[in-house]
Amino acid sequence: MCKYIYYCLYTFLLAAAGALHAQEWGNPFAFPILLSGNFGELRSDHFHAGIDFKTQSVEGKTVRAVREGYVARIVVSPWGYGNALYLNHPNGATTVYGHLQRFADPIAAWVKEQQYASESFQADLELPPGQFPVKKGQPIALGGNTGSSAGPHLHFELRDTETGTLYDPLECYREQVKDTRPPRIDGFMVYPVEGNGVVNGSRKSMEIKKNATPAKIEAWGDIALAVKGYDYMDGTTNIYGVRRLAMAVDNHMIFDSHMNSLAPSETRYINSFIDYEAWKLHRSFYMKTFVEPGNRLSFIKHEGRGIMRIDEERTYRITFRLRDLFGNQAQYTLTVEGKKQDIPAPETEGEYFHWKSENRFGAKGIRLVIPAGNLYDDVYFRYSVRSAAGGELSDVHTLHDRPVPVHDKAVLSLHLQSDTLDGARKYGIVRIQNKRAVWIGGVYRNRWIETGIRDFGSYTIMKDVRPPVITPVNPGKWTSVLRIDLRISDDLSGVQTFRGEIDGQFALFEFDGKKGLVTYRFDKERLERGEHNLRFTVTDACGNQAEYKRLFIW
Repeated sequence: MCKYIYYCLYTFLLAAAGALHAQEWGNPFAFPILLSGNFGELRSDHFHAGIDFKTQSVEGKTVRAVREGYVARIVVSPWGYGNALYLNHPNGATTVYGHLQRFADPIAAWVKEQQYASESFQADLELPPGQFPVKKGQPIALGGNTGSSAGPHLHFELRDTETGTLYDPLECYREQVKDTRPPRIDGFMVYPVEGNGVVNGSRKSMEIKKNATPAKIEAWGDIALAVKGYDYMDGTTNIYGVRRLAMAVDNHMIFDSHMNSLAPSETRYINSFIDYEAWKLHRSFYMKTFVEPGNRLSFIKHEGRGIMRIDEERTYRITFRLRDLFGNQAQYTLTVEGKKQDIPAPETEGEYFHWKSENRFGAKGIRLVIPAGNLYDDVYFRYSVRSAAGGELSDVHTLHDRPVPVHDKAVLSLHLQSDTLDGARKYGIVRIQNKRAVWIGGVYRNRWIETGIRDFGSYTIMKDVRPPVITPVNPGKWTSVLRIDLRISDDLSGVQTFRGEIDGQFALFEFDGKKGLVTYRFDKERLERGEHNLRFTVTDACGNQAEYKRLFIW
């Protein structure tokens, strides 16, 4: 059988191959397919790596293997995909099933043994091919809402086993999904290129709402554009990401984004694909139809980075086309009038950071190093500072006056104004966001705290000396419901580790990170009837620890 990469990558062009997939790839559920999310959807700091199957708004639906293979990896986590299974298949593909409520009994029993052996709830286990072989249609789990899921659904991915490349699973289910609804365009952004272009006499970007009164656009020099749009499907009210976005100027294509596959290493380039400032400040996703110099997304083809040149006094017709996998299409033509006008000089206030170079900045109490290649475009970096107030242990340093992403990490070091704690671990850098401190952490070095950051913003140092909080939930009912529930929380640095013991022996508590709830289910094989001593400890990222003890009788 051909490798998956050869017969599934471009099936949007091959109807015969699409039919073949419909036969080979089974529905993971016993009811018709509806999606709540599609491949490549725009998310915070990442593209959606798979498709989300609806589970009729409930947990507990049986999840089946979509084809023959074996369980190659099992992950248990309070975050991310929660309970997840990775199945390898003979055709060179790996399927991923995320946010599961629980695994099928044989798998669940084995995972539990590994958790007790490692004395840890969290697990990341790799398995040999012969341990848990599966047939197509075999039950492997129950659908759930574990991890960072916002509601019951099955997150499903299709990967090349060898390379890890992600592919759009919907290509393999197009015969099982009805979609006659086209995408929709909701608005546009027009950007004069700094120092080389002008729009309506200004160097500022211009937002155009599609349903508003058409705005007059007069431009000269180099301009770039972005579009806001979403896709839709039959039978749902959900909105989806746009699979294909193209832009042509006077019928000449200069930009084509086709989201049908993605390398995992590319996902953070979403912050260059979108208007990052519009997302951060207004939670509005505009997709750029131009490519910044530091953008390395492989699914984009372009001419001249998608930047158009207005150098004639005439009407330019810019056509946007949004298409889905099923051939549904939205098209809109924007007209721009070429008009000679003075091009404003670029803003050069601040320190020049080149996108491809290592960039360094220093001032009193702060050091910043941005490794080469971590900016998507050049920046004139502007810095400001204010004095510490309240619980801040350093000045508040504001890195730039607008949101700018860092692709991997920049190294930020801040100086402690007052070093009074015995435990250096209890200091950490925080980001001040909407008047709230978000813990970043860091390493203490001779009154400096150093950490990695992934975007510009306002940063300072704070201390965390308060232990987490442990709150029992309905302890009087524990023995009747055969379950111990505790709620755990921490007000700053966050829960780092926890451990439950009954009569001095490790007890497996499951952790629901969304609810801050840990649960022990009475295990008749490990827990005898009688009087028992519960001891539960929680440690935060700064080493502060809380303990809860209780006697219970079962």
